[in-house]
Amino acid sequence: MDDSGAFQAWAAAAIAKRWPQARVENIAALRGDLSTRRFWRVAIATRTGTAAPATAILVDLGPDDLPRYVRVLNLLPSPITEPPWINLHRFLESIGAPVPALYDADPARRAMLVEDAGELSLLDTVRRPGADAADLFRLATTELVRLHVDGTARIDARCIAHEISYTGRLFEWELKEFAEVGLEAVAPGADYSSIAPELTRLATRLDRFPRVFSHRDYHRENLFIQNLSNQNGPRIRIIDFQDALMAPAAQDLAVLLTTRDTDEVITPAIERRILDFYCAALARRGASALDAAEFMLSYRLCVLQHALKMIGRFENFERNGKTGYRRYIPNALAQARRMLPEMRADFPKLCAALIG
Repeated sequence: MDDSGAFQAWAAAAIAKRWPQARVENIAALRGDLSTRRFWRVAIATRTGTAAPATAILVDLGPDDLPRYVRVLNLLPSPITEPPWINLHRFLESIGAPVPALYDADPARRAMLVEDAGELSLLDTVRRPGADAADLFRLATTELVRLHVDGTARIDARCIAHEISYTGRLFEWELKEFAEVGLEAVAPGADYSSIAPELTRLATRLDRFPRVFSHRDYHRENLFIQNLSNQNGPRIRIIDFQDALMAPAAQDLAVLLTTRDTDEVITPAIERRILDFYCAALARRGASALDAAEFMLSYRLCVLQHALKMIGRFENFERNGKTGYRRYIPNALAQARRMLPEMRADFPKLCAALIG
């Protein structure tokens, strides 16, 4: 049964309550990606002088507050008392992160009304004529440093991310889809039994790196650009932060710089510049936790794990009727192949299967 009318009625009431001189003019459904949540852009009609924005985003939080891996691996020690999005939003606002404003929420109805971050994603911006990919990704990296440094310094048990860690168990669990369907898709006939110990080794090695407050899905379609023509420079906005947790710092960077077909705009030279920029920013904040060699090792391992995970995930999506994702598998495979040669001694069977 389609209950979108109930959400839209709630949005109309929420707008009238927050801005008494405003009303809903139009509501249009937005296309989501893989989430069970639903979104609508609400056009707001106002009288002259009313402070209401021209648009807002209506959110249906969906049936599940916690991602499947948290439930399956029992990563959260105690029940939650509010939706993670609201909990994380409060925390992120407290450290000055550029997240959309929360106008109203009704957790019982699973409804929220939030600020509209616009329609120009980081990827869309980078693909515009004359765009400087390095500058735009540095902007994203600047905000990532805020999350990693200020977020880590100020987090406590009141923030749900404090209670969930990207452990070796989670890294290995994420590789199950690669083992089950991804390996056969990219290396038909490869012997999984010989590769399985190396996947465990990859997860174990990632488990030993220190954790920071991590967005977890810090990629080009969860980052939006505003004020592109402003003389003070563009502004970035961060969305989809409800799955934040404690993770190795390089995990966010691996997602930012290598996910899907990001390699079409992020060359190895730009990647190196962004990583150097990140490390220099940490040093300026007095927050460096790893020496240069260890940091680069953590990054290569995170890129490899992310690539293998996504190969399995994209192949699984296709087999289950979610089409359009198999086209990203060659990009993910290329990232894995790029990382593996320097780690051939640690992952010889994986190298043999994916590189030859």
